[in-house]
Amino acid sequence: MKMGLRTRLFFSHLVVMLVGVASLVSISKISSPRFFVLHLERLENQGFDLIDVRTELVAGFELAWQRSTIWSVLVGTTAAGGLSYWVSRRIMQRLTEMEQITQKFAAGQMDARLPVSDIPELSGLSTSFNRMAASLEGVEARRREVIGDMTHELRTPLTVVRGYLEELADGQIEASPEIYRRLARETRRLERLVNDLQELSKAEAGYLPINIQRVNLRPLLESLVEKFTDQLLEDGPVLVLQCPSVLPPVLADIDRTEQVLVNLLGNAVHYTNEGSITIRAGTEGSQLWIAVIDTGIGIAPENLPHVFERFWRADQSRDRHSGGTGIGLTISRRLIELQGGQIQVESELGVGSTFRFFLPLA
Repeated sequence: MKMGLRTRLFFSHLVVMLVGVASLVSISKISSPRFFVLHLERLENQGFDLIDVRTELVAGFELAWQRSTIWSVLVGTTAAGGLSYWVSRRIMQRLTEMEQITQKFAAGQMDARLPVSDIPELSGLSTSFNRMAASLEGVEARRREVIGDMTHELRTPLTVVRGYLEELADGQIEASPEIYRRLARETRRLERLVNDLQELSKAEAGYLPINIQRVNLRPLLESLVEKFTDQLLEDGPVLVLQCPSVLPPVLADIDRTEQVLVNLLGNAVHYTNEGSITIRAGTEGSQLWIAVIDTGIGIAPENLPHVFERFWRADQSRDRHSGGTGIGLTISRRLIELQGGQIQVESELGVGSTFRFFLPLA
Protein backbone atom coordinates (compact mmCIF):
# COMPACT_ATOMS: atom_id res chain seq x y z
CA MET A 1 0.00 0.00 0.00
CA LYS A 2 1.43 3.37 -1.06
CA MET A 3 1.79 6.07 1.56
CA GLY A 4 0.34 9.52 0.93
CA LEU A 5 2.43 12.66 0.78
CA ARG A 6 1.38 13.71 4.29
CA THR A 7 2.55 10.39 5.76
CA ARG A 8 5.78 10.57 3.80
CA LEU A 9 6.50 14.10 5.03
CA PHE A 10 5.67 13.16 8.62
CA PHE A 11 7.89 10.08 8.66
CA SER A 12 10.72 11.83 6.84
CA HIS A 13 10.80 14.51 9.54
CA LEU A 14 10.70 11.86 12.29
CA VAL A 15 13.52 9.87 10.68
CA VAL A 16 15.68 12.98 10.49
CA MET A 17 14.93 13.75 14.14
CA LEU A 18 15.61 10.17 15.28
CA VAL A 19 18.91 10.03 13.43
CA GLY A 20 19.93 13.31 15.06
CA VAL A 21 18.93 12.08 18.54
CA ALA A 22 20.66 8.72 18.04
CA SER A 23 23.84 10.46 16.95
CA LEU A 24 23.68 12.79 19.96
CA VAL A 25 23.07 9.96 22.43
CA SER A 26 25.79 7.71 20.98
CA ILE A 27 28.45 10.40 20.96
CA SER A 28 27.45 11.62 24.41
CA LYS A 29 27.48 8.07 25.79
CA ILE A 30 31.04 7.56 24.64
CA SER A 31 32.54 10.96 25.32
CA SER A 32 30.69 12.40 28.34
CA PRO A 33 31.93 9.87 31.01
CA ARG A 34 35.48 10.17 29.65
CA PHE A 35 35.40 13.95 29.88
CA PHE A 36 33.95 13.76 33.41
CA VAL A 37 36.74 11.45 34.56
CA LEU A 38 39.37 13.77 33.11
CA HIS A 39 37.75 16.63 34.98
CA LEU A 40 37.98 14.67 38.26
CA GLU A 41 41.65 13.95 37.62
CA ARG A 42 42.37 17.66 37.16
CA LEU A 43 40.61 18.37 40.47
CA GLU A 44 42.78 15.72 42.24
CA ASN A 45 45.91 17.27 40.74
CA GLN A 46 44.86 20.58 42.23
CA GLY A 47 44.82 19.04 45.74
CA PHE A 48 41.24 17.87 46.12
CA ASP A 49 40.90 14.46 47.79
CA LEU A 50 38.33 12.57 45.70
CA ILE A 51 39.64 9.04 46.07
CA ASP A 52 36.88 7.95 48.43
CA VAL A 53 33.98 9.52 46.49
CA ARG A 54 35.24 9.19 42.92
CA THR A 55 33.19 6.06 42.20
CA GLU A 56 30.03 7.64 43.63
CA LEU A 57 30.58 10.82 41.60
CA VAL A 58 30.96 8.89 38.33
CA ALA A 59 27.89 6.76 39.10
CA GLY A 60 25.87 9.85 40.00
CA PHE A 61 26.94 11.59 36.79
CA GLU A 62 25.94 8.59 34.66
CA LEU A 63 22.55 8.37 36.40
CA ALA A 64 21.89 12.10 35.92
CA TRP A 65 23.03 11.88 32.29
CA GLN A 66 20.74 8.93 31.60
CA ARG A 67 17.69 10.63 33.15
CA SER A 68 18.29 13.91 31.35
CA THR A 69 18.80 12.04 28.09
CA ILE A 70 15.54 10.15 28.50
CA TRP A 71 13.61 13.35 29.19
CA SER A 72 15.34 15.15 26.32
CA VAL A 73 14.44 12.33 23.91
CA LEU A 74 10.81 12.32 25.08
CA VAL A 75 10.39 16.09 24.87
CA GLY A 76 12.33 16.34 21.59
CA THR A 77 10.36 13.51 19.98
CA THR A 78 7.05 15.02 21.04
CA ALA A 79 8.00 18.48 19.81
CA ALA A 80 9.46 17.18 16.55
CA GLY A 81 6.46 14.92 15.98
CA GLY A 82 4.03 17.75 16.58
CA LEU A 83 5.98 20.13 14.38
CA SER A 84 6.27 17.52 11.61
CA TYR A 85 2.54 16.89 11.74
CA TRP A 86 1.78 20.63 11.60
CA VAL A 87 4.13 21.25 8.66
CA SER A 88 2.89 18.24 6.67
CA ARG A 89 -0.74 19.18 7.37
CA ARG A 90 -0.11 22.75 6.30
CA ILE A 91 1.47 21.67 3.02
CA MET A 92 -1.21 19.07 2.35
CA GLN A 93 -3.96 21.59 3.06
CA ARG A 94 -2.66 23.80 0.25
CA LEU A 95 -2.24 20.84 -2.08
CA THR A 96 -5.76 19.64 -1.28
CA GLU A 97 -7.12 23.11 -2.09
CA MET A 98 -5.21 23.01 -5.38
CA GLU A 99 -6.65 19.61 -6.22
CA GLN A 100 -10.20 20.80 -5.50
CA ILE A 101 -9.75 23.95 -7.60
CA THR A 102 -8.25 22.04 -10.54
CA GLN A 103 -11.14 19.57 -10.41
CA LYS A 104 -13.61 22.46 -10.53
CA PHE A 105 -11.69 23.97 -13.44
CA ALA A 106 -11.66 20.64 -15.28
CA ALA A 107 -15.42 20.36 -14.71
CA GLY A 108 -15.97 23.61 -16.60
CA GLN A 109 -15.91 26.21 -13.81
CA MET A 110 -13.53 28.47 -15.75
CA ASP A 111 -13.45 31.22 -13.10
CA ALA A 112 -11.92 28.89 -10.46
CA ARG A 113 -8.60 30.22 -9.17
CA LEU A 114 -5.99 28.96 -6.72
CA PRO A 115 -5.48 30.99 -3.52
CA VAL A 116 -2.08 32.58 -3.01
CA SER A 117 0.01 30.56 -0.54
CA ASP A 118 2.55 31.89 1.94
CA ILE A 119 4.86 29.06 0.86
CA PRO A 120 6.95 30.57 -2.00
CA GLU A 121 7.05 27.42 -4.13
CA LEU A 122 3.31 26.81 -3.83
CA SER A 123 2.64 30.49 -4.38
CA GLY A 124 4.61 30.33 -7.64
CA LEU A 125 2.62 27.28 -8.69
CA SER A 126 -0.65 29.06 -7.86
CA THR A 127 0.38 32.11 -9.88
CA SER A 128 1.30 29.99 -12.90
CA PHE A 129 -1.96 28.05 -12.70
CA ASN A 130 -4.06 31.21 -12.36
CA ARG A 131 -2.30 32.76 -15.34
CA MET A 132 -2.98 29.63 -17.39
CA ALA A 133 -6.59 29.52 -16.17
CA ALA A 134 -7.15 33.15 -17.17
CA SER A 135 -5.75 32.44 -20.62
CA LEU A 136 -7.94 29.37 -21.07
CA GLU A 137 -10.96 31.29 -19.80
CA GLY A 138 -10.32 33.91 -22.45
CA VAL A 139 -9.98 31.23 -25.12
CA GLU A 140 -13.24 29.62 -24.01
CA ALA A 141 -15.00 32.99 -23.99
CA ARG A 142 -13.75 33.73 -27.51
CA ARG A 143 -14.82 30.26 -28.63
CA ARG A 144 -18.35 30.87 -27.38
CA GLU A 145 -18.38 34.29 -29.03
CA VAL A 146 -17.25 32.82 -32.33
CA ILE A 147 -19.90 30.10 -32.20
CA GLY A 148 -22.57 32.68 -31.40
CA ASP A 149 -21.34 35.03 -34.12
CA MET A 150 -21.13 32.24 -36.70
CA THR A 151 -24.64 31.12 -35.87
CA HIS A 152 -25.89 34.67 -36.25
CA GLU A 153 -24.06 35.22 -39.54
CA LEU A 154 -25.07 31.89 -41.11
CA ARG A 155 -28.71 32.21 -40.15
CA THR A 156 -29.57 35.02 -42.60
CA PRO A 157 -28.38 33.44 -45.88
CA LEU A 158 -29.60 30.02 -44.83
CA THR A 159 -33.03 31.44 -44.03
CA VAL A 160 -33.18 33.15 -47.43
CA VAL A 161 -32.13 30.00 -49.29
CA ARG A 162 -34.57 27.82 -47.34
CA GLY A 163 -37.41 30.28 -47.92
CA TYR A 164 -36.92 30.32 -51.68
CA LEU A 165 -36.53 26.54 -51.87
CA GLU A 166 -39.69 25.93 -49.81
CA GLU A 167 -41.69 28.38 -51.93
CA LEU A 168 -40.37 26.78 -55.11
CA ALA A 169 -41.25 23.30 -53.79
CA ASP A 170 -44.78 24.39 -52.79
CA GLY A 171 -45.36 26.16 -56.08
CA GLN A 172 -45.90 29.52 -54.41
CA ILE A 173 -43.39 31.14 -56.77
CA GLU A 174 -42.23 30.20 -60.23
CA ALA A 175 -38.63 29.43 -61.01
CA SER A 176 -36.94 32.29 -62.83
CA PRO A 177 -33.39 33.46 -63.56
CA GLU A 178 -33.78 36.16 -60.90
CA ILE A 179 -34.64 33.59 -58.23
CA TYR A 180 -31.63 31.49 -59.18
CA ARG A 181 -29.39 34.58 -59.11
CA ARG A 182 -30.60 35.36 -55.59
CA LEU A 183 -29.92 31.80 -54.47
CA ALA A 184 -26.47 31.90 -56.08
CA ARG A 185 -25.75 35.23 -54.35
CA GLU A 186 -26.62 33.82 -50.93
CA THR A 187 -24.55 30.66 -51.49
CA ARG A 188 -21.59 32.79 -52.56
CA ARG A 189 -22.03 34.77 -49.37
CA LEU A 190 -21.94 31.54 -47.36
CA GLU A 191 -18.84 30.46 -49.25
CA ARG A 192 -17.06 33.75 -48.51
CA LEU A 193 -17.98 33.47 -44.84
CA VAL A 194 -16.65 29.91 -44.57
CA ASN A 195 -13.43 30.82 -46.40
CA ASP A 196 -12.87 33.89 -44.21
CA LEU A 197 -13.53 31.90 -41.06
CA GLN A 198 -11.05 29.26 -42.14
CA GLU A 199 -8.40 31.87 -42.86
CA LEU A 200 -9.08 33.67 -39.57
CA SER A 201 -8.80 30.39 -37.68
CA LYS A 202 -5.43 29.68 -39.27
CA ALA A 203 -4.21 33.22 -38.67
CA GLU A 204 -5.16 33.28 -34.98
CA ALA A 205 -3.64 29.82 -34.45
CA GLY A 206 -0.41 30.86 -36.18
CA TYR A 207 -0.80 28.27 -38.95
CA LEU A 208 -1.21 30.74 -41.79
CA PRO A 209 1.90 30.55 -44.00
CA ILE A 210 3.84 33.82 -44.03
CA ASN A 211 6.70 34.23 -46.50
CA ILE A 212 8.79 37.13 -45.21
CA GLN A 213 11.07 38.58 -47.88
CA ARG A 214 12.83 41.79 -48.76
CA VAL A 215 10.31 43.56 -51.00
CA ASN A 216 9.59 46.95 -52.55
CA LEU A 217 5.95 47.95 -52.08
CA ARG A 218 5.90 50.86 -54.54
CA PRO A 219 4.87 48.68 -57.55
CA LEU A 220 2.14 47.05 -55.46
CA LEU A 221 0.69 50.43 -54.43
CA GLU A 222 0.67 51.63 -58.04
CA SER A 223 -1.09 48.48 -59.27
CA LEU A 224 -3.74 48.75 -56.54
CA VAL A 225 -4.44 52.39 -57.43
CA GLU A 226 -4.92 51.39 -61.05
CA LYS A 227 -7.13 48.43 -60.13
CA PHE A 228 -9.46 50.31 -57.79
CA THR A 229 -9.64 53.41 -59.97
CA ASP A 230 -11.40 51.32 -62.59
CA GLN A 231 -14.05 50.38 -60.01
CA LEU A 232 -14.90 53.94 -58.99
CA LEU A 233 -17.80 55.78 -60.57
CA GLU A 234 -17.30 59.10 -62.32
CA ASP A 235 -19.20 60.94 -59.61
CA GLY A 236 -17.52 58.93 -56.83
CA PRO A 237 -14.36 59.57 -54.81
CA VAL A 238 -10.94 60.10 -56.35
CA LEU A 239 -8.19 57.59 -55.56
CA VAL A 240 -4.80 59.22 -54.92
CA LEU A 241 -1.34 57.77 -54.22
CA GLN A 242 0.97 59.90 -52.06
CA CYS A 243 4.40 58.39 -51.49
CA PRO A 244 8.02 58.99 -52.52
CA SER A 245 9.06 57.78 -55.95
CA VAL A 246 11.46 55.37 -54.26
CA LEU A 247 10.41 53.49 -51.16
CA PRO A 248 12.92 51.64 -48.97
CA PRO A 249 12.50 47.83 -49.00
CA VAL A 250 10.65 46.17 -46.15
CA LEU A 251 10.56 42.69 -44.64
CA ALA A 252 7.08 41.46 -45.53
CA ASP A 253 4.96 38.91 -47.33
CA ILE A 254 3.95 40.69 -50.53
CA ASP A 255 0.81 38.59 -51.04
CA ARG A 256 -0.44 39.04 -47.47
CA THR A 257 0.31 42.77 -47.58
CA GLU A 258 -1.72 43.03 -50.80
CA GLN A 259 -4.56 41.14 -49.10
CA VAL A 260 -4.57 43.70 -46.27
CA LEU A 261 -4.50 46.68 -48.63
CA VAL A 262 -7.26 45.24 -50.82
CA ASN A 263 -9.45 44.84 -47.75
CA LEU A 264 -8.75 48.38 -46.51
CA LEU A 265 -9.30 49.90 -49.93
CA GLY A 266 -12.45 47.86 -50.47
CA ASN A 267 -13.89 49.17 -47.20
CA ALA A 268 -12.91 52.72 -48.10
CA VAL A 269 -14.58 52.48 -51.51
CA HIS A 270 -17.70 50.99 -50.00
CA TYR A 271 -18.14 53.69 -47.34
CA THR A 272 -17.00 56.72 -49.36
CA ASN A 273 -19.51 58.19 -51.79
CA GLU A 274 -17.61 61.37 -52.60
CA GLY A 275 -14.38 63.15 -51.86
CA SER A 276 -11.15 61.18 -51.98
CA ILE A 277 -9.39 58.00 -50.95
CA THR A 278 -5.67 58.45 -50.37
CA ILE A 279 -2.94 55.86 -50.06
CA ARG A 280 -0.06 57.46 -48.20
CA ALA A 281 3.30 55.82 -47.50
CA GLY A 282 6.39 57.04 -45.69
CA THR A 283 9.12 56.03 -43.28
CA GLU A 284 9.25 56.74 -39.57
CA GLY A 285 12.41 55.50 -37.92
CA SER A 286 12.92 51.83 -38.78
CA GLN A 287 9.36 51.39 -40.03
CA LEU A 288 7.45 51.96 -43.24
CA TRP A 289 3.95 53.27 -42.57
CA ILE A 290 1.13 52.85 -45.09
CA ALA A 291 -2.18 54.65 -44.56
CA VAL A 292 -5.53 54.40 -46.33
CA ILE A 293 -7.38 57.68 -45.77
CA ASP A 294 -10.98 58.25 -46.89
CA THR A 295 -13.59 60.98 -46.61
CA GLY A 296 -16.40 58.53 -45.98
CA ILE A 297 -19.04 58.18 -43.30
CA GLY A 298 -16.51 57.65 -40.51
CA ILE A 299 -16.82 55.67 -37.29
CA ALA A 300 -18.30 56.85 -34.01
CA PRO A 301 -15.80 57.19 -31.11
CA GLU A 302 -17.57 54.54 -29.03
CA ASN A 303 -17.21 52.06 -31.89
CA LEU A 304 -13.49 52.54 -32.55
CA PRO A 305 -12.34 49.98 -29.92
CA HIS A 306 -14.43 47.30 -31.67
CA VAL A 307 -13.30 47.89 -35.26
CA PHE A 308 -10.95 44.90 -35.36
CA GLU A 309 -13.28 42.52 -33.55
CA ARG A 310 -14.67 39.64 -35.57
CA PHE A 311 -18.18 40.10 -37.01
CA TRP A 312 -18.36 43.72 -35.84
CA ARG A 313 -19.98 46.23 -38.22
CA ALA A 314 -20.41 49.97 -37.86
CA ASP A 315 -23.28 49.95 -40.34
CA GLN A 316 -25.10 46.66 -39.95
CA SER A 317 -27.68 47.08 -42.68
CA ARG A 318 -25.33 48.29 -45.40
CA ASP A 319 -22.69 45.67 -44.83
CA ARG A 320 -25.14 42.81 -44.65
CA HIS A 321 -26.79 43.96 -47.85
CA SER A 322 -23.43 43.96 -49.61
CA GLY A 323 -22.59 40.51 -48.34
CA GLY A 324 -19.60 41.43 -46.15
CA THR A 325 -18.55 38.83 -43.62
CA GLY A 326 -17.45 41.27 -40.91
CA ILE A 327 -14.07 39.62 -40.24
CA GLY A 328 -11.90 41.22 -42.92
CA LEU A 329 -10.35 43.71 -40.51
CA THR A 330 -9.76 40.97 -37.94
CA ILE A 331 -7.84 38.97 -40.53
CA SER A 332 -5.95 42.08 -41.64
CA ARG A 333 -4.80 42.87 -38.12
CA ARG A 334 -3.55 39.33 -37.60
CA LEU A 335 -1.75 39.32 -40.97
CA ILE A 336 0.06 42.54 -40.10
CA GLU A 337 1.02 41.21 -36.65
CA LEU A 338 2.40 38.01 -38.20
CA GLN A 339 4.69 40.21 -40.31
CA GLY A 340 5.99 42.04 -37.27
CA GLY A 341 3.84 45.14 -37.73
CA GLN A 342 0.87 46.85 -36.15
CA ILE A 343 -2.34 48.35 -37.52
CA GLN A 344 -4.20 51.36 -36.14
CA VAL A 345 -7.38 53.29 -36.89
CA GLU A 346 -8.42 56.91 -36.48
CA SER A 347 -11.84 58.13 -37.47
CA GLU A 348 -14.37 60.91 -37.03
CA LEU A 349 -18.03 60.39 -37.69
CA GLY A 350 -19.09 62.18 -40.88
CA VAL A 351 -15.52 63.19 -41.74
CA GLY A 352 -13.71 59.98 -42.66
CA SER A 353 -11.38 57.26 -41.45
CA THR A 354 -7.67 56.52 -41.53
CA PHE A 355 -6.37 52.97 -41.31
CA ARG A 356 -2.58 52.83 -41.05
CA PHE A 357 -0.10 50.05 -40.45
CA PHE A 358 3.65 49.68 -40.40
CA LEU A 359 6.08 47.04 -41.61
CA PRO A 360 9.72 46.79 -40.50
CA LEU A 361 12.36 48.10 -42.89
CA ALA A 362 14.74 45.56 -44.35
